[in-house]
Amino acid sequence: MTHAEEPATRASFDRWGPYALLAVGVVTAVGSARVVGMTRAAMWVSGVLVVLALLLQLYWGRAARRRPGPNRTSVTLYFVRWALGFMLTWLNPFFAFYAVTGYYSAARQLTRRLLLPGLFLTAVTMAGSEIGGMPPRSLLWWFGFLIVFGANCGLVALFTRAHAQEQAHARTQAETIAELARTNTALQQALDENAALHAQLLVQAREAGVADERRRLAAEIHDTIAQGLAGIIAQLQVVSNTPDPQLAEEHVGRALALARHSLGEARRSVHNLAPVALEHDGLPEALRKTVAEWGERTATRAEFTLTGTAEQLHEEVAATLLRIVEEALSNAARHAHASRVGVTLSYLGGFPGGEVILDIRDDGVGFDSLALPARSRAGGFGLDGMRARAERIAGSLTVESEPGLGTALSARVPLVRHDT
Repeated sequence: MTHAEEPATRASFDRWGPYALLAVGVVTAVGSARVVGMTRAAMWVSGVLVVLALLLQLYWGRAARRRPGPNRTSVTLYFVRWALGFMLTWLNPFFAFYAVTGYYSAARQLTRRLLLPGLFLTAVTMAGSEIGGMPPRSLLWWFGFLIVFGANCGLVALFTRAHAQEQAHARTQAETIAELARTNTALQQALDENAALHAQLLVQAREAGVADERRRLAAEIHDTIAQGLAGIIAQLQVVSNTPDPQLAEEHVGRALALARHSLGEARRSVHNLAPVALEHDGLPEALRKTVAEWGERTATRAEFTLTGTAEQLHEEVAATLLRIVEEALSNAARHAHASRVGVTLSYLGGFPGGEVILDIRDDGVGFDSLALPARSRAGGFGLDGMRARAERIAGSLTVESEPGLGTALSARVPLVRHDT
């Protein structure tokens, strides 16, 4: 029997058990009345006591529903029932079937101070029944009564101690379970706080990285592009002030060289700045326009698909995904010779943190995935560059391709919202 079933079983016995035991006592007493020598007067007295026992039990049921024991009412009713059981057993030993109810209900109806006295009184009744009836008829019967009574008291003490240990174990177990529940709650709160702190630190680290990158770009622009432009201006000023055609041509050549160099530096330096396409549109709309414009420009069938509920992403995440798409489309146009390209943006926000997945597929010539092309020197990023972009924001990039079977790219990055 489970712990959940025990209270229901006890409640059922407290309600119906005394009636059943009284009925057994009445039947056995009636059958043994002549054997034990009951007189007619004893039978009448027994009948009156049985009726009183029934009335007592009916009242007890209503009182227990209003005020469950142990309390003053339950203590009074317990000892009144013991008295009725003792008198019935005195008249006929078989009424001990009813008196034994005291053993089973004492713990729930008597206070701790009165528990042992109540059990010992029930033991007196049971011992009298076990020697054949009260009072003992001779000194030998009294001696037998004392032995049987002692045995009953020993059993009472044993069962009472076992019950107390069981109750103490149950209380300890309940306290342990409650403590475990409190510990689990505290642990879950700590985990939630750690997850929130981790996300906050991740965003702060990304923003710090963005600030560092902007400072680096500013320094690069100052040290390369600005200086290159200053050199070009200086060369052109020389050209405008000299009448020598050969000298002018020489300085014009130097100015062109500086311009080409500065243009290369500009392309390299601004490659990581926020894309213009994201200034007025969210990532899904920017991707849709980028794919459509690329398809028109290259005469290639290009489709964009959005799945999930679109959310406003952190600007670095959105810029990274857009740059990956731009590089992938550029690679498809230059190397894949594809007739069809599909771009799918998926928002997965059903678990803590969530993810954004970007898939780019083409039906081009494909390549050996074990020999990926390196980053180009002309400023393009290539597959290694796209993977580096994804990993910079705690994401990943996977590539699947075979010669003649097209190429599939999949970038998975954390769903970091704009307001995080």
